Amino acid sequence: MKMNFSKKCFLFMLISLCLTAISLPVAAQNNISVKGVVTDAEGEFLIGVSVIQTGSTNGTVTDLDGHFALNVPQGAILRFSYIGYETVDLPASSDMNVQLKESRDLLDEVVVVGYGVQKKSVVTAAISSVKAADIEKVTPSRIENVLKGQVSGVSMTSGSGQPGSGSSVRIRGVGTTGDNTPLFIVDGMAVDGGISNLNPADIASVEILKDAASAAVYGTRGGNGVILVTTKNGTVGKPKINYEMNISWQNPWKKKELLNTTEYMVLQNELNFNNGESLLFTPQDIANARAGLTPNTDWQDVAFNKNAPVQNHQISVQGGTVFMILQKMKVLSM
Repeated sequence: MKMNFSKKCFLFMLISLCLTAISLPVAAQNNISVKGVVTDAEGEFLIGVSVIQTGSTNGTVTDLDGHFALNVPQGAILRFSYIGYETVDLPASSDMNVQLKESRDLLDEVVVVGYGVQKKSVVTAAISSVKAADIEKVTPSRIENVLKGQVSGVSMTSGSGQPGSGSSVRIRGVGTTGDNTPLFIVDGMAVDGGISNLNPADIASVEILKDAASAAVYGTRGGNGVILVTTKNGTVGKPKINYEMNISWQNPWKKKELLNTTEYMVLQNELNFNNGESLLFTPQDIANARAGLTPNTDWQDVAFNKNAPVQNHQISVQGGTVFMILQKMKVLSM
């Protein structure tokens, strides 16, 4: 017996509905719920890490504690990517603990130039760099001492032997008959009067622009060279507390030859006699000095101490906030 058209349509819709009801549980059974946490090499939580199923737009980002949750098909591959870290592809599982490594290659390819950055491959100017690791080796008491013996073409000259006195910096010699002080840029801001107030422990890197090609962006102010100083800043994640302690001893390396009391009296009388003046000391004064009755003090021994202890304690707290994350994501602008 032949079925009419309306019965055929009803039978087709019924079969399709049954197949759809059967396929839904099967598809639900193939999906898994993935939960996990993403940290760096030191175990600190990473915020805003991109977690995406490869070959699709299904993805999420880690929260403030580095955790993420995502539903993906069985056997899916998850890609973890974050700025400054190596991208990792891992098979999805119900519980995942992912550790990302810093990408050193990306940092080595960038050079600070002016108020921005350029790839090292396109930079042909004379630029020298001193990193924080180099500064920590010498433990300088002043920022000027960081550059001593570290960079070619840069000379440091102490103004005097007075403790705490500053030094003059000259890049590739004396350029003019006037002021030869280079331009100091600290975190993108020009600083007048030098950078002696900076703590060497707070410096991340120092870049020295030594020729006209590298310092051209600064105009005439960069005619004597430019010193770019980048200070340390916090990173996104849990706060870090750093404590550094240095203990050293200082001794005078050389003493000047001075006159004793008797020699001073004799020479002073000779000076007055040659100038036609009256003698300052009597023969009895000189005799008393020779007999040890007059004080004979070497003021170098009084001013300088042997094995004088020097202690330096540095404590700092570094950390990032959600505000820094929003800035990197260009949600907020300064």
